[in-house]
Amino acid sequence: TGVWHAFWVTEVLSAVIAFAVYRKSAVAATTSAAQAASKKPQFDKVYDVIVVGSGFAGLAAALESRLGGAEVLLIEKMPAFGGNSAINGGAFSVAGSPLQKKFGIKDSPEQMLADMIRSGRGLSHVDLLKMVVEGSLPAYEFTLRHGVKYKDFVQHFGGHSVPRTLQTVESTGGGITRPLTESCRKHGVELHLRAKMEEFIRDDDGRVVGLVVRERYLFPNEESGVLQRYGARKGVIMATGGFSRNIWFRRQQDPNLDERLDSTNHPGATGEGMLKMFAIGAAPVQVDQIQLGPWSSPDERGFGLVSQFNTIAGFPMGIMVDVRNGRRFCNELADRKERTDAILGLMENGKPVYPVCFTDSKGVEKAQTLKNGLKYGVIKKFDKLEDLAKAYGIPVKPFLEQVAQWNSMVKNKKDTQFKRALDLAIVLDHPPFYACRVWPKVHYCMGGVGITAKAQVHDVMGKIIPGLFACGEVTGGTHGASRLGGCAIADGLVMGRVAADTCLKMTPVAL
Repeated sequence: TGVWHAFWVTEVLSAVIAFAVYRKSAVAATTSAAQAASKKPQFDKVYDVIVVGSGFAGLAAALESRLGGAEVLLIEKMPAFGGNSAINGGAFSVAGSPLQKKFGIKDSPEQMLADMIRSGRGLSHVDLLKMVVEGSLPAYEFTLRHGVKYKDFVQHFGGHSVPRTLQTVESTGGGITRPLTESCRKHGVELHLRAKMEEFIRDDDGRVVGLVVRERYLFPNEESGVLQRYGARKGVIMATGGFSRNIWFRRQQDPNLDERLDSTNHPGATGEGMLKMFAIGAAPVQVDQIQLGPWSSPDERGFGLVSQFNTIAGFPMGIMVDVRNGRRFCNELADRKERTDAILGLMENGKPVYPVCFTDSKGVEKAQTLKNGLKYGVIKKFDKLEDLAKAYGIPVKPFLEQVAQWNSMVKNKKDTQFKRALDLAIVLDHPPFYACRVWPKVHYCMGGVGITAKAQVHDVMGKIIPGLFACGEVTGGTHGASRLGGCAIADGLVMGRVAADTCLKMTPVAL
């Protein structure tokens, strides 16, 4: 009897324990389900479209989205709108513009595409290039509708087979970003400055449905501001630009691009938006393709005054010489990579030998930065070629012989030294002469996240990340190994509008 009593006591205790465990599990399961239900993203505010970045691409995307009827938020982490675009030179390459026709310049999208493919060294994603080229004229017309004004002449930038580059009357990209910002404001785009994107918010299916944003952010204090959660019913468009100021990351791609090389970009060009997309699986495309601007000067910081002087006057209407021998050493209108490689080759005992670019009084007629360049001493004026040579330590005799040879080639309309296009070239015999020292700076990141021709971001397996779009310099593949001058504006404006058009067609999610 005692044995049976012990047995039943044991069985009853086991049953009680089992029931308790079951009840605890059931309660836990119910609690877990409730918690899962409560994990549905909660937002401080919901929009149709959120655009990150306020350069050419971001402003075009925001404005196009708003004009398409969407409720749009645009966020910018810095204290002013425009990013790198605002300090860009305002040069916009357009195939078949009215100004080209006015001056009898024959051009076509096919010709511009061929030039860009050649510059890209076979690495360009041609489907993306075609979008940019074919959309350049409509994008130009888009800017006109929103108040952008251009100078009444066409420039010939390096690598282009014909003159096709237009420039804002301000000679800066701000001549585009300011009117577009005002148009965004006028049409009801919600604009937030000092608002830094922190994280993507995704639903259970992996669709991007919003962002965690650090409002009242004070660059570069990563702990500043307060976190807010914003929802995007249709999608998020990333237009956050390149990473030229992220020295650590650019060195991972090319160890030579260390702190010794300055950048033309603004301090906030650090690439966090791109890295956040990589973190959720976006495919990196040609991230090691980083362009240096060959028209910069070692005598000033950032983009400076010399860059514009050289693109408008020095390179198309002058020549560049090696100070050691007074001779030209490259085609001054070659694409950026070719010129950069040639300039960086002027090293002696591990130190740079800065070449000199110069033109004459006729060549500087349209150089708007000349006055301030002279004021700050980064551009110098000389009454005679002999004085120019002596000032830079150039051997006088071979230098004068080079100038004479150049003048003869211009008259004969054939560059027998480097086969340069001489459409805008002039005989250098109109003193005074204006000169500057040249050295490349990190300028543009051709690589970034992979996108489709509709600006959809794809992951490393080639699948589309739903709800996520990207445009402008944060994307990779379009320009291959080297972007042609004047094509950053074309790329940003065209693909920003494409991203908006694709995003607007998305089925909205209920948030």
